[in-house]
Amino acid sequence: MVFAAALLAYFVAVVHRTALGVAGVEALDRFDTQATGLALLGVAQIAMYTAMQIPAGHLLDRFGPMRMMVAGSVLMALGQAAMAITGSFALALGARLLLGAGDAPIFISATRLIAAWFPPRRVPVLVQVTGFTGQAGQLATAVPVAWVLHELGWAPAFGALAVAGVAAAAVAALCVRMPDPADRPRTAPPDRLWASVRAATATAGNRLGFWSHFLSPFSANVIALLWGVPFFVTAQGLSPAAASGLLIVLTIAAMISGLSAGVLTGRHPLRRSWIVLAAAGATALAWVVLLSFGTPRPWWQLALFCAVIGAGGPISLVGMDFARSWSPSSRLGVATGYVNVGGFASTVVGVLLVGVVLQLASAPGATSYTLDAYRLAFASLLLPWLVGLAGVLRSRRLTRADMAAGGVVVPPIREALKRYRRR
Repeated sequence: MVFAAALLAYFVAVVHRTALGVAGVEALDRFDTQATGLALLGVAQIAMYTAMQIPAGHLLDRFGPMRMMVAGSVLMALGQAAMAITGSFALALGARLLLGAGDAPIFISATRLIAAWFPPRRVPVLVQVTGFTGQAGQLATAVPVAWVLHELGWAPAFGALAVAGVAAAAVAALCVRMPDPADRPRTAPPDRLWASVRAATATAGNRLGFWSHFLSPFSANVIALLWGVPFFVTAQGLSPAAASGLLIVLTIAAMISGLSAGVLTGRHPLRRSWIVLAAAGATALAWVVLLSFGTPRPWWQLALFCAVIGAGGPISLVGMDFARSWSPSSRLGVATGYVNVGGFASTVVGVLLVGVVLQLASAPGATSYTLDAYRLAFASLLLPWLVGLAGVLRSRRLTRADMAAGGVVVPPIREALKRYRRR
């Protein structure tokens, strides 16, 4: 019951988070803005979410998952209600900030509940099940939310999302609980915020989690949260329905990949970083193939692209397993929040880079952008990819040094494969 309530809260949170992704074309007209303005609406929410991760983690350690889930769901409901009634860009920006603040504690509260209620060997798979549920929320955005938006209009669509947020808060208040204190191991009270932050960031394993989360999801997020539908409709010449179909492909690929990654992480904990690096390499290859063509692609090629980058998104949750492995339970909220900053920091950079480059590459005052402009804008995503790759490689080396000091030596991959073949 507790896990189901947490999954519902996270499902609704992801619907809130991704709703603007199917409303990008309508938002350009409603708020009379251009690419940089639309990017700012997306960035405002993600930036607030990112900035609130560590404070939300600290509050989670202090007040527990139920209160944080209820408060977050209520804040998101208020943000969507404001989006439903406003036509002002400034008020919409404030509403997006509310959404980001409310979204911040939901996922890390869910992972805290999993760590408290389930044995360690099941945690990686159940964290991926939580991510799977979030992808289902993204699927709900691409189908029913998009349908309500296009058939009934802006206000009914965002008003319905506000009602869903209130319902999620009510379910969390009724059902979310930590295990009975008598059944839990005693833990030290939570440290002060900055002491927890210093401890989390000083641990090489947590930094590996941060950079793993930074590297993996931003490509899928840039497409799903904001730029996918405008790119597919205005530059690739697809209908809104066909563009929504591509988001469905992305989401289904993420669902399949997430469960597979959870199983692999549980079975091969010493090879978690290889899962991250393999996903990053496949994502980079997909972008190179897409951007190599200066003409619109057939739907099946765009679907294949979405499947590859979608599959790479849930690999970011491997970073949460690093936090669980390297943090005591009294600081797990802060450590998880710190790791979760990574993917959304790279998403903020990616969304903003695409918007700025798109605007610079287009005629002044343009609200519709060419394929060549999009190709140049998406090419800028190489910057956060390189930064994330360097971070993973360096922090992996330091983490393995710490493990070796504790008596755990990770054999080279070739030696491990030889042992596997012998067995």
